[in-house]
Amino acid sequence: MTKPVLYLIACAAGPTQHIDRGVSSAQAAGWDTCVIFTPAAARWWDGRLDELAELTGHPVRSQYKLPGESDALPKADAMLVAPLSCTSLNKWGAGIADTLALGLVSEGVHMGVPVAAMPYFNQAQGAQPAVAHSIAALREQGVLYLDGPDGYEPHPPKQGNPEGFPWDAALAALHLHRRQSGS
Repeated sequence: MTKPVLYLIACAAGPTQHIDRGVSSAQAAGWDTCVIFTPAAARWWDGRLDELAELTGHPVRSQYKLPGESDALPKADAMLVAPLSCTSLNKWGAGIADTLALGLVSEGVHMGVPVAAMPYFNQAQGAQPAVAHSIAALREQGVLYLDGPDGYEPHPPKQGNPEGFPWDAALAALHLHRRQSGS
């Protein structure tokens, strides 16, 4: 039996520097894991993308493919956006899919792919009025947005703990969401 395919989509937020931990957690949970970065997040792994490709067995993507190119990744059975930055949250909530990462989840959720998102940003960023609107827009579309006691609480400015990002909690919630959606 083949493993289900997870697109682990990371934005430019602190835990992205530890995405290999998220990949290892996903693999331990039984996922065939593919990493997709926003372009800004990909810069954090410049010179080390081969490490992630070796870990996952798939190329790491951060750009749209060119017309006529075949897909480099298998079809996703689920998508987890973690960490989700405040900027990407607000772009996604407004329907702006100007990156491969946001394009995949914007389309995926409306194609029946279970999509979950766990944020990582500080309380000052979270206080922006657009944040609440974006969260509501994503939830209205069927995205499982993991915040509060069920996910990640925004931290005080300059006091985040990217190494302590709860990858396992995000994966467990996605697993439950996938089962509930019948996928």
